[in-house]
Amino acid sequence: MQFLQNNLLTLLIFLPTGGAVLTLLAKNRDAARWTALATTLVTLALSLVLLITFKTNFGAVQMVQEGDWIPAFNIKYKVGIDGLSLPLVLLSTFICALAAIASWNIEKMTRGYFALFLFLETGILGTFLAIDFFLFYVFFEVTLLPMYFLIGIWGGPRKEYAAIKFFLYTLVGSIALLIVLIGTHLYTKDAATGLGSFDLVKLPLLIKAAIANGSMSMDVVRWFFVLAMICFLIKVPAVPFHTWLPDAHVEAPTAMSMILAALLLKMGGYGIFRVAYPLFSDAGRELWMIVAFVGVLSILYGALCAMAQTDFKRLVAYSSVSHMGFVVLGAAMMTKTAANGALFMMIAHGITSAMLFFIVGVAYDRAHHREISRFGGLATTMPVYFGLSAIGIFANLGLPGLCGFIGEIMVLLGSFEAAKPGSILIQSGAASTRQIYPFAVSACLGVVLTAAYMLWTIQRVYFGPERAEYRGFKEVDSREQVVLWPLAVMALLLGILPTLFVFSYTDSTVETLFKLFR
Repeated sequence: MQFLQNNLLTLLIFLPTGGAVLTLLAKNRDAARWTALATTLVTLALSLVLLITFKTNFGAVQMVQEGDWIPAFNIKYKVGIDGLSLPLVLLSTFICALAAIASWNIEKMTRGYFALFLFLETGILGTFLAIDFFLFYVFFEVTLLPMYFLIGIWGGPRKEYAAIKFFLYTLVGSIALLIVLIGTHLYTKDAATGLGSFDLVKLPLLIKAAIANGSMSMDVVRWFFVLAMICFLIKVPAVPFHTWLPDAHVEAPTAMSMILAALLLKMGGYGIFRVAYPLFSDAGRELWMIVAFVGVLSILYGALCAMAQTDFKRLVAYSSVSHMGFVVLGAAMMTKTAANGALFMMIAHGITSAMLFFIVGVAYDRAHHREISRFGGLATTMPVYFGLSAIGIFANLGLPGLCGFIGEIMVLLGSFEAAKPGSILIQSGAASTRQIYPFAVSACLGVVLTAAYMLWTIQRVYFGPERAEYRGFKEVDSREQVVLWPLAVMALLLGILPTLFVFSYTDSTVETLFKLFR
């Protein structure tokens, strides 16, 4: 038991890798998929152990495990967890377990598919748990290749194009982050040892010290902030870096669309709050207007594009662009309410996006198309499917009582709070009340647009007369319900008890984070 407690984070990260090896050694298709499912379920169980042992009123990183990795450059294997990463770790293990079930019908190269799937889970968990900047970068990059192959081999008709586009966009962001990684190491060199630091806990203070003593100019800080934000905005993705996402979603298998929307996009949001703003908060404060503009543009442009779509899956993809814009706006406003709202938005969107992409997959498996105009009357044909779909859709549009509402309203409230005299932006002189209000008001329009296109989608897909060609559609089976019901329950619980499931873990960490912003 003591061994488990001391090495829990490492076990959590690398258990899926062990499962990937066992999956490759499996004798047949059934053995491969059962091995993969068992691995994701054990990983989920370990994350629940982590939840039980986590100290909620402790804002610093806890359960730290550290060891030298490349001593010549002061690179360490250092992992830990705080309120910023814990909800995302739980979301990751939860979604991966459901995605394994959603992948049950994969027939092509089954062992290879599930091995890549589990290796991808290792990269995701490692990204959320790494405290060393170099280690964070390695895990951040580890997720790139598995997803590239999972789209490129098991995707739709234009899978090669979508996979290459995903790879190239993400690679550009990775190069930008690599420059920041090398630069922070060089600018934080210790006079005695001649070594810089990669420690994400210490780096914010070391960078502030370097700025104070003049060894690091504000121009350098601004450039590092911009480069880091480019990397994470590509991953989010925010407009204008979003164009890879719709293609990747449309061509990806259903389970990979679930993981892409629910988890990989969250790596971008997590990077903003773990790297960009803590390390370069002075630049974040100066350049808030640019970040806020990108956030609002993503909210409105993503919603308008979603409204114009005829493909059900592409509509959900553009919806993700719009919803993740709230995360970017929440970071830009630098208030505790907005930051908490952005963190909650990542969890809520993880639940609703995974649910919506699986809902689209269920319809596609039966109709063999995703054209919204060709659907209709599915509420009569498949009432259970419609009921579960309604929960996902209303959660996505932000209906009070469901998870989507909490994140959106808190980001909006936090944006209006940023215009008050005591806020960081106003107090520092970086912004005026008249500059902040237009962004907050414009973001409210996004809520209206989201309701419009989601309600229109319900009308076209589920209502209207029952079509003769769909009367033979079978209701959602037990496997599909095993995927949809947990997501529906979590959408409801997060909407009713947000403090119990998210804020009790994030509050103390956000408090610690904002001490770096002052």
